[in-house]
Amino acid sequence: MNQFILQQGQSKELQLFPHITEFALKRNNSITLNSFNASLSDCIRFYYVIEGKFEWVIQQQQYVLFPSDLAIVLPGQMLGAEKGFLDIGTLFWLHIRIDPNDPRTNSFLGDWSQVSPGEMITMKKILVLNNMPVISKLKEAGSVFYNLQNEILKQELGFSTRVNQLLDELFILITRQLTRQNNSHRDFPQTFLKLEETLRKNLSHQWTVEEMAALVGLGTTAFNEKVKNFTGFSPLNYLINIRISEAIKLLKRPDVNVTSIALETGFYSSQHFSTTFKKLTGYTPSQFRKNNIPKTNDNGHKI
Repeated sequence: MNQFILQQGQSKELQLFPHITEFALKRNNSITLNSFNASLSDCIRFYYVIEGKFEWVIQQQQYVLFPSDLAIVLPGQMLGAEKGFLDIGTLFWLHIRIDPNDPRTNSFLGDWSQVSPGEMITMKKILVLNNMPVISKLKEAGSVFYNLQNEILKQELGFSTRVNQLLDELFILITRQLTRQNNSHRDFPQTFLKLEETLRKNLSHQWTVEEMAALVGLGTTAFNEKVKNFTGFSPLNYLINIRISEAIKLLKRPDVNVTSIALETGFYSSQHFSTTFKKLTGYTPSQFRKNNIPKTNDNGHKI
């Protein structure tokens, strides 16, 4: 097994792939102190273990990786080993550049990817919201890494197209597996309760269907169907119901004005809030508040 380390700007093999900052196959036969201290990632990093046992710290959490395990490190996350060195063993790693400041919403991966814009948005949310950076026994990823090695090093006819296809395949494989892994230990009702809890904590955020689907590790189509079957509402209508229920709680507090309630529960304006509230309850927010806040006398006692 011939090891290699290809780096953007230094390795001619990567000239056609500016989005690949590093691709390597490393066989580590000895311990070198300070060879794997914690560092901040500026790209998406994938590590696939072939042989050995690796004890790493990702975002201050300890993980142990065994053969066929894959680690995912996102931009802005910390990766290193508590011992400060790379364990003995063999692994692939792949670093992919993304531009978080690019204004195009579908440019998470870049123009090289053939993933549709809608699916790319969902894949991005699944990766960003994922709280399990290590996927166990993902042997299919090993096949992708070996195929990438062959295409990049041999550079036969059509290799540039094939390399980008394999990168898409890797992202699809990983996000699908994260979805299965997230849902394997819980049924949808439990997942749904967790989703609602998350939404209620940040109702001022303008949640999209893609974001909500990513929170539970589903594609938008499957998510739409499950929410509709579970609640009888579309995801956005269900979200509006949550916003209104939280608004009702706040309207019972005389110290909070209507405009603040509107913004806090995610409505664009007090007018938007008032129109939606009346449509769903039959009252304007002011009418509801007038009918539901107890009157008090001069001594502060309820009348």
